[in-house]
Amino acid sequence: MNVGIIGPGLIGGSMALDLRLRGFAAEVTGVEKDPVASDAALRLGLVSAVLPLQECVRRSDVVVLAVPVDAAIILLPRVLDLVEGTSKTVLDVCSVKEPLCKAASSHPARKRYVATHPMAGTEYSGPWAAEPGLFDGRACIFCDAEASSPDALEVAERLYDVLNMRVSRLPASDHDLHVAYVSHISHVTSFALALTVLDKERDEKHIFDLASGGFSSTVRLAKSSPVMWKPILKHNRENVLEVVDTYIDKMQAFRDAIADADEQRLGELITEANRIKRILK
Repeated sequence: MNVGIIGPGLIGGSMALDLRLRGFAAEVTGVEKDPVASDAALRLGLVSAVLPLQECVRRSDVVVLAVPVDAAIILLPRVLDLVEGTSKTVLDVCSVKEPLCKAASSHPARKRYVATHPMAGTEYSGPWAAEPGLFDGRACIFCDAEASSPDALEVAERLYDVLNMRVSRLPASDHDLHVAYVSHISHVTSFALALTVLDKERDEKHIFDLASGGFSSTVRLAKSSPVMWKPILKHNRENVLEVVDTYIDKMQAFRDAIADADEQRLGELITEANRIKRILK
């Protein structure tokens, strides 16, 4: 099985490593416009060659779009044009699914496309961030799977089984709402907290000296790439705004209780929040 990775960065590069090391892919080639990233992907052994899009698709049995969602929306119809009439499988790994499913919905090769979201990653980006085992034990969501052909789904399931991921299925609209709550809001709040601290703590040495483990873990996501996150927040804005509004309501509840020195209300809010321990061990 030959695999083509369009965008061999953190996600695409990590997939490339494990798919080859674990025997799924005989060859992994890539598409990368940035010459520095292209050179890194080759030097790090993520791909055996960096090719033009058309040549990469021609040589691949499976094509993975691992680019920001803005680029994926443009590239997906082009890739489907190239695979029309073949048995090739096309996947994407974006964290917003409804715009991509809509972009492919009327294409003659729609059945060759499987909309997937492997729920894994770090705050780093680029080929340099790729690492083996990134996906082990994590969840992968297939969206609108009924629109994909059974053989394309079977290839996608085998690929994610090799990556040691557990697969579940959701409608694209449900997926985008859920990830707004469990992923996208985490990044927004991390960005906002980092801005708050940087605004007040002009001496960056104080941040370094005083930062505890809790602070570091809370703002870790603020290191995430704007190239990746600007289009995510734009294309999932309605769901993200709903979550942000709810988050602001909860922050206001805490602010009111703190302003009133209302220990009972603070205890109630914290105890209610502690229920998350039943879900996250």
